[in-house]
Amino acid sequence: MSALVLFGSFFVLLLLTVPIGYAIGISSLIAIYYYSDIPLIIIAQKAITGVDSFPLLAIPFFMLAGNLMSSGGIAKRLVNFFDSLIGHVTGGLGMVTIIVCMFFAAISGSAVATVSAVGAFMIPEMVSHGYNKPFSAALTAAAGTIGVIIPPSIPFVIYGVVSGTSITDLFTAGFLPGIMMGIALMVVCYFVSKKNGYRGKEKASTPAEIWKTFKDAFWAILSPVIILGGIYSGFFTPTEAAVISVVYSFIIGVFVYKELDIKGAYQSFKDAIVVNGATTFMVGFSTVFAAFLTMAQIPNMIAQGILGLTGNAILILLIINIFLLIVGMFVDNIPATIILTPILLPICTGIGMHPVTFGIMLTMNLAIGFCSPPYGINLFVSSSISKVSIEELTRKILKPLLALIVVLLLITYIPAFTMIFLNK
Repeated sequence: MSALVLFGSFFVLLLLTVPIGYAIGISSLIAIYYYSDIPLIIIAQKAITGVDSFPLLAIPFFMLAGNLMSSGGIAKRLVNFFDSLIGHVTGGLGMVTIIVCMFFAAISGSAVATVSAVGAFMIPEMVSHGYNKPFSAALTAAAGTIGVIIPPSIPFVIYGVVSGTSITDLFTAGFLPGIMMGIALMVVCYFVSKKNGYRGKEKASTPAEIWKTFKDAFWAILSPVIILGGIYSGFFTPTEAAVISVVYSFIIGVFVYKELDIKGAYQSFKDAIVVNGATTFMVGFSTVFAAFLTMAQIPNMIAQGILGLTGNAILILLIINIFLLIVGMFVDNIPATIILTPILLPICTGIGMHPVTFGIMLTMNLAIGFCSPPYGINLFVSSSISKVSIEELTRKILKPLLALIVVLLLITYIPAFTMIFLNK
């Protein structure tokens, strides 16, 4: 009964458009008040301890780094460089969008920041070269999902803290799946573009032009090399890498590209503070929600229910994937990760899945939710940039979504894709 009240009140509040952080907190309060003897002060204590974590400091710094890089002209230079390489081929501009999203993902760790930064340049550019505007916006929204898979990734930090899994291992394991997502989207882009005659520039760039754009983008390209190289080499932790990325972004934006002014820096800090405030609020109350689940032994009941349906590992993983895809359509990835990890991780490890692989699978499912109707945040960001209705985006997003789901299934059932770079 406690589980029914907890989840029932949560989804009722969501349907009433109550902000998700408040919905999580209120539903936890109702369940704890009526179905436990736990003092209500525990809510405050759990919320505070939930955010009192050194690795979580990486989140605001990665957010800030992404904002500074966007304001400092880094995204624009990445676009120019990759456009000079492949902008002339069939679907070239769409592929440039995807590749730049992959690079920006290796800087910001955020899907929304990726769509916002890259979409502002690339959607108008694609449209000006004859691309269908809804397709351009949908492709950008789908490519933005890579922002939370290619490291550094904010959801990986959350999952690592909740599950006790090494964040560095998650960053290492997420690299190849992120590349696979990008390739899958480029395949879709190529065939759609070939069918509709979408091309980029009339002629290929000369070696001199490519060299010029490379020199201009060099410091932007170097950023993920420094951040990821430092993490993988063990030179600094993911949290320290986040701080370094902020310092690097600020220096490049102010002193090298000279596009980051006081107004841009102020807006970058302001946006990071606002978003991180909401994120921290959700993390705190999601921790309370998850704690009540554990105390009420709800994860055990759900595990027994799923295992009671079938003992086949393939079917169990398929059921979990379908469930996560549905959750991703309605619930933000951060609270979903905190709430669902204690429930689903024991089930998946019980059938032989490594915690790192589960973390990638979980994050990818929820990332696909970013561009899935009705509440996919990437859809709303892309719609806002392109002025294309959500209905039109929904129709055009189906093929990219299908490609991402194919990659998801490969990641789920072939562990080598996530474990190949880990000595485990």
